[in-house]
Amino acid sequence: MSDVVVLITSLALIIIFSPFLAKVLRLPTTPIEIILGALFGYFGWIYHNELFETVAEIGFIYLMFIAGTEVNIKKVIKTPLSIMKKIALYLGLLYLISFSFTIYFELGKIFAVLLPLISVGLVASLMKEYGKTSWLELSMTAGSIGEVVSISVLTLASAGLEYGLSLHFFQTIVALVLFTLFIFLLFRALQLLFWWFPEVSTVLMPHEDNKEQDIRLSLAILFLLIGVMLALNLELAFGAFIAGIFIPTFFEHKQELPEKLAGYGFGFLIPLFFINIGSAFHFEAFAIQGLLALALEITLIMITMRVVSSLVFKNEVGLRNSVLMGLSHAMPLTLLIAIATLAFHANSIDELHYYAFILAALFEVLIVMILIKFIHTENENVL
Repeated sequence: MSDVVVLITSLALIIIFSPFLAKVLRLPTTPIEIILGALFGYFGWIYHNELFETVAEIGFIYLMFIAGTEVNIKKVIKTPLSIMKKIALYLGLLYLISFSFTIYFELGKIFAVLLPLISVGLVASLMKEYGKTSWLELSMTAGSIGEVVSISVLTLASAGLEYGLSLHFFQTIVALVLFTLFIFLLFRALQLLFWWFPEVSTVLMPHEDNKEQDIRLSLAILFLLIGVMLALNLELAFGAFIAGIFIPTFFEHKQELPEKLAGYGFGFLIPLFFINIGSAFHFEAFAIQGLLALALEITLIMITMRVVSSLVFKNEVGLRNSVLMGLSHAMPLTLLIAIATLAFHANSIDELHYYAFILAALFEVLIVMILIKFIHTENENVL
């Protein structure tokens, strides 16, 4: 019982004091939570606990849900064709560079999947920090499309590593295609419903709501899609992300709702996820020869390929903002760790590369957050 008390107390202290430390060190809260999680884990104050890890996983799912609430499909559809072409070019360049690098250095096929990953989970954190700037709005639009691609790749990679080229693998492909088709048809049906009967949205989520109906419905949508993903044996993060998209797309009159949902998540569930990520890294791994150099090399490659690819947006948002946009995608923390873990358990990568990817994921958050803060501050000073 005493160990559980220590665990709960440690989590409470990190959640309480991380924002204060972040303010003192002039760093975002997220990397502070990861670092403190690693330190507390090293001293044994945070340890493997099934309940804690379950809640942390819920925090990850909720983070993906919050990321989805930043995406309004109606606005994405209205994105100029020229921008959509640039987004397609941007994503194409990422995968082209990744495949070229993997082939040239004769790395395993899993590297071609890991290097170009995009996750907008931390882009939502950046929006919390810097507001809805032009580069962050572009980042969210491009990142949302990129994340759908990444999560689709994650789902297929997970099935491929677990089942190989078996019947189960092809069943996963069919399930993913059918789910995507179902969501498309559902969006179209709801779009027509709310167009013909606009009052339905205010009935489901009234303007004056003293029963928190908006939060109840939002979480119900999240749980329903998670249930669908479990039934289809697909990646839960994909379902959570899609669930989040429903909120701004069909309930535009509740503009404060995403912020309400984010406040709850970033105040409790999401920090637990980041703390758990930090505690999962074992400092003993630093004894592995070449680990630090390899992790830094992976970090440099993943950041550089995104910044270089993002230059396709230079004419639209300017050089500085295009670099900021590219940097914002250089933190696929959750997906990178997820696929690296799957690959390690499937013996597709060795222990050295597993810990290198875990460490690189942490390095990316720290380095990118600092770079964005520096460039953004310099931009404000110039203005």
